[in-house]
Amino acid sequence: MSAFMTFRIALKALGRNKMRTGLTMLGMIIGVAAVIALVAMGNGAQSAIEDQIKGAGTNLITVNAGNFSQGGVRGGSGTSSSLTVEDAEAIRNEVPGAQYLVADTQTQAQVIFGNQNWYTRIQGTDVDLPLIRAWSTTFGTFFSPQDVTSAAKVAVLGKTVADTLFGPDADPTGQVIRIRNQPFKVIGVMAPKGQSGMGPDMDDQVLTPYTTVLKKLLGQTSLRDITISAASAGETSAVADQVAVVLRTRHKLVPGQDDDFIVRTAEEIADIRTAAMGTMTTLLAGIAGVSLVVGGIGIMNIMLVSVTERTREIGLRMAIGAKGSNVRLQFLVEAVALSLIGGTIGIALGFGIAQGMSQWMSWPTKVPINAVLMSFGFAAATGVFFGFYPAQKAARLDPIDALRFE
Repeated sequence: MSAFMTFRIALKALGRNKMRTGLTMLGMIIGVAAVIALVAMGNGAQSAIEDQIKGAGTNLITVNAGNFSQGGVRGGSGTSSSLTVEDAEAIRNEVPGAQYLVADTQTQAQVIFGNQNWYTRIQGTDVDLPLIRAWSTTFGTFFSPQDVTSAAKVAVLGKTVADTLFGPDADPTGQVIRIRNQPFKVIGVMAPKGQSGMGPDMDDQVLTPYTTVLKKLLGQTSLRDITISAASAGETSAVADQVAVVLRTRHKLVPGQDDDFIVRTAEEIADIRTAAMGTMTTLLAGIAGVSLVVGGIGIMNIMLVSVTERTREIGLRMAIGAKGSNVRLQFLVEAVALSLIGGTIGIALGFGIAQGMSQWMSWPTKVPINAVLMSFGFAAATGVFFGFYPAQKAARLDPIDALRFE
């Protein structure tokens, strides 16, 4: 018997009792739809979480100046002047895994515009900051490499500072503010960011080139810290080690001598993310397994009932020459057809649920192609696995006993 004829007979047999066939497929439809929808929601949530972590600064390595010690008096971390602009450039040029780098320094000052003033943090930073923090501007633009090179008196305001000096949601681009009696041109306002994972309010600060802060506000050459973003989370530790080697070499530290800098990584954030995503993956895999097993058991149950109902038909077919393998294939094809048709409908339903969650509940969803292929493959495998026993039982029927069956 040809494969086409076998499949045609299978569809005809399933069509004899459409209600029962539909209810049997319902278990597979619900199972596959649940897998697609949950995977879409899980992937969407993962992307949203990664964006949030990235906004707080993912794959970060922070290099702080070390401790100052003289005459028995010891300062805390960052009190020495061991980090320089040249150190930052050496890291940028010699550590290939350092995707972005920001030289940082800061001070506190009164910021004045007209009759308004605000005491805030003046953050001297670099052009890579928006890339490290995934931070955009609401108005205007961020400063350019030319501004850093020329130590230009330009400022990008945090939202809190902008609202305080210019009023809520006002565009201050082009206005001139005064910081320590020096004029700074406002070229942009950063989007709201809120409290960072490290503590300070990201909106309550003024961002300006670090060269400007060093030369025109502080009159010094040493940096407070250097922030580096590794190309990927897996490279963070290796990049941190390379940074330490570069700085030890530049600072001429001999083996056994303590570092005059401190290197910290954000591995804890990466570990939390990995654990959370691992838990999510395990949960989704468990739900997928349970759903498909339930659907498969339903298929097995109905196929066993079908074998019992069609005992005389099986006996008649075997009496006129059909082999046991032909009967086994016939029932196996019926089980697989139930699974594949139900799986296809379930995939479409899963996409619909994911789209509905995205539109009506604003839940981020993302359906990866491997989830669709996995669901379809599982549906086929479930049909084969749970359909084999009923098919084998039908193939082993004795033709004479089958013909006598009432």
